[in-house]
Amino acid sequence: MKGLLVVDVQNDFCPGGSLAVPGGDKVVPVLNSLMKNFPVVVASKDWHPHQTVHFTKWPVHCVHNTKGAEFHPDLESERIQQVFLKGTGNKDDGYSAYEATNLDLARYLKEKGIDELYVAGLATDYCVRASALDSVKNGFKTYLITDAIAAVDLKAGDGEAAIEEMKKAGVTLVHSGDIA
Repeated sequence: MKGLLVVDVQNDFCPGGSLAVPGGDKVVPVLNSLMKNFPVVVASKDWHPHQTVHFTKWPVHCVHNTKGAEFHPDLESERIQQVFLKGTGNKDDGYSAYEATNLDLARYLKEKGIDELYVAGLATDYCVRASALDSVKNGFKTYLITDAIAAVDLKAGDGEAAIEEMKKAGVTLVHSGDIA
């Protein structure tokens, strides 16, 4: 059975947010159109404390219980069955959804009978990359939805390099139009 993992489609990662990913909001309509094709839809959220070592590397973003940490307002979040919170500690970067502190993502997916996981969201070169790589490590056949991701690209080409790394690890690339 297949599941969809929506990674960090939060206000702070979309235009106008404190750590906006270029084109981050463009993943929303693609994800909304896809969710109906999956019996299990889960999502991750950065859920940082007000002070964390993580903010020595990045601007303050996705602080728990703030507007910036909420899902993008156009994301049909009512279709998401479970949210996995990550980056919740003072020394926790929390890039991978598998680092969630509120629930064990791998266990949850396995209990739901998921063996194929489709991954999409923000950002390709950080949290999407880490989540897809951990998905493979946890034994899931992992797909990256290429038209439902966007990269930070601190250095030009970071997003493409992340995609190549995921492919080498066994992640299969797929376009949303090819998912039924």
